Amino acid sequence: MPKRTPPSIFPDPEDAADEEGIVGFSYDLNATMLQDAYSHGIFPWPFDDGIIPWCSPPERGVIPLEEFHIPRSFQRQLRKGQFELRIDTAFEEVIRGCATQERPEGGTWITPKIIKAYCELHQTGWAHSFETWEMASGRLVGGLYGVSVGKIFSGESMYHIVTGASKFALVGAAEILKKCSVTILDTEMVTSTTALFGAREIPRAQFLKWLSEGKGKPLATAQLRNA
Repeated sequence: MPKRTPPSIFPDPEDAADEEGIVGFSYDLNATMLQDAYSHGIFPWPFDDGIIPWCSPPERGVIPLEEFHIPRSFQRQLRKGQFELRIDTAFEEVIRGCATQERPEGGTWITPKIIKAYCELHQTGWAHSFETWEMASGRLVGGLYGVSVGKIFSGESMYHIVTGASKFALVGAAEILKKCSVTILDTEMVTSTTALFGAREIPRAQFLKWLSEGKGKPLATAQLRNA
C-alpha cells in the first residue's frame, strides 16, 4: 500500500473497522494534531474533557456545493435583510456559542480542550468563523465555524440565539466558499438541518479520494472576505 502524503501520526482511516470510524485515542489536543487529522479525513469527537476519540466515519455527511440549495421557507426570511455576515471577527465567541447547543443525547462535545485547540488552529489560519450579526441590535446572534483543507471545508458546528441565524451563516458560508473554489462542504454527519440544504452521505473512500484530489493551502481570511 502506498504511503499517505503527507505522513500522519494517525492510523489509516480505511483501517477503522467499527461503525463510528474511530482510528485512535489521545489525551493531548493541539493545532498541529488537528492539521494532521483534517489533512487525512479525521476529526476529534470527545464525550468529555478527558480521552479524545479521533474519527473518520464509514459514511460521511457532505454537501457538494454545486448541489447546495436553500429551502423555500428560508428564502423568505433571507429577503427580510435581518442579518449581516462577518468572517473571523469573533471566532472564540462563535465556538463558545456552539458549545451551548446540546446534543440530542445531552451535553456537548465542544469541551474546554476543544475550544482551546480550535482557537489555536484559528490563529494558524486553518479554522474560520462565519458569523451572523443582527442588523437592528448590532449583536452576534449565531454562526458556524470549521476547518479549511484545500477544496474541502469541514463545518464543525453552528448555533443561534435568534431564529434563522445559524441557517443564515450556513448560506453565507456556502456562497463564499463556492466563490473560493471550494467544492465540498463536509458536514461529517447528516442532520435534519443540513439535509434541508442538500447534505447526503457518501462512503469514506469517496471522501478520502476527494480530499486527496483537492489538496491545497487553507483559505486565508482575506480570501474569504474578498470573495
